[in-house]
Amino acid sequence: MEPAESGRERGRMGRARLTDIAREAGVSSATVDRVLNDRPGVRARTRDAVRTAAARLGYIDGAESPAQPIVPVCRLEMVLPAGTNSFMRELARHIEQLSALHPEARVTIHSIEGFDPDSLAAKLAEFGAPDQGVAVVAIDHPTVREAMRALALRGSAVITLVSDIHHVPRAGYVGIDNRSAGRLAGYLVGRLLGPGHHRVALFAGSLSYRGHEEREMGFRHVLAEDFPTIGILDSTEVRDDDSRAHAAAMAMFEAHPDVDAIYNIGAGNRGIARALEETGRARRVIFVGHDLTEHTKGFLLNRTMDVVIDQNPRVQAREALAQLVRSVKGEPWSALAVRVQAIFRENIPEL
Repeated sequence: MEPAESGRERGRMGRARLTDIAREAGVSSATVDRVLNDRPGVRARTRDAVRTAAARLGYIDGAESPAQPIVPVCRLEMVLPAGTNSFMRELARHIEQLSALHPEARVTIHSIEGFDPDSLAAKLAEFGAPDQGVAVVAIDHPTVREAMRALALRGSAVITLVSDIHHVPRAGYVGIDNRSAGRLAGYLVGRLLGPGHHRVALFAGSLSYRGHEEREMGFRHVLAEDFPTIGILDSTEVRDDDSRAHAAAMAMFEAHPDVDAIYNIGAGNRGIARALEETGRARRVIFVGHDLTEHTKGFLLNRTMDVVIDQNPRVQAREALAQLVRSVKGEPWSALAVRVQAIFRENIPEL
């Protein structure tokens, strides 16, 4: 429920609204209301982000926003996978927008082939300095792990983003609990299918992404524990590409015309949705996937998709930038846990 309109907001009709500030800062409208009315219960970093966003939108005077301390300039390198992945494009857009909240940092976004460990390692080899922070969406591969170790030795603060990698000297991880997200997907598929024997098809971008591997593990564990009559087909890797996903889904329907549900662990939802529509299976086959975008929103509205498990890209962008700045400064890690949300046709939030 939206907070009651404050006197401050009523006096500024025609300018920015609480919802505009909330969207800009990546928080709820209730949090904005608490900050602007000086109520307790909001962390200092979040309070500063809200007041900075409010100043940028003209809701409060710039003088009312917190003074920016004079600090050495740092460089933040954000390494994201290229391709048709709509979530990654949204993440890049939010990083670009929210970088204005960190005038002490120069932010650069690098798009590279996400499934080529050598290309990623070569990109990481370009960085390395004490005033530099690197956030990377990385596949879990020996070449990449060695490149991250070497990067840390050269003095850069390194964080993993969206998908984690263990046993590397990273400052921390910004993203969701992917195993929990997979368990949620398994529970939803099991409940939506109901009693009886069913078959589920799995698609993944690449299980070289630890996040995708963890989602599959969580999904399989829940079905084995709670829905043992549901059979799972071997997972198919589509490299988060819509064309590959479409071709793989069409081949799967040819080989398994009786499939009852699809769980797409990564991107490629547009290709799978097109295959469902072209074969007349839309609305008959349960379809659960990840990440709310304009495309998946449309698939929910026309009932091609049943559930989207969302990881807020704006929050991840905000936290990645904030944590990199903190890490470069040598300050302690204090990342906010990114929540997982199940989105149905009836509860689609504003993008």
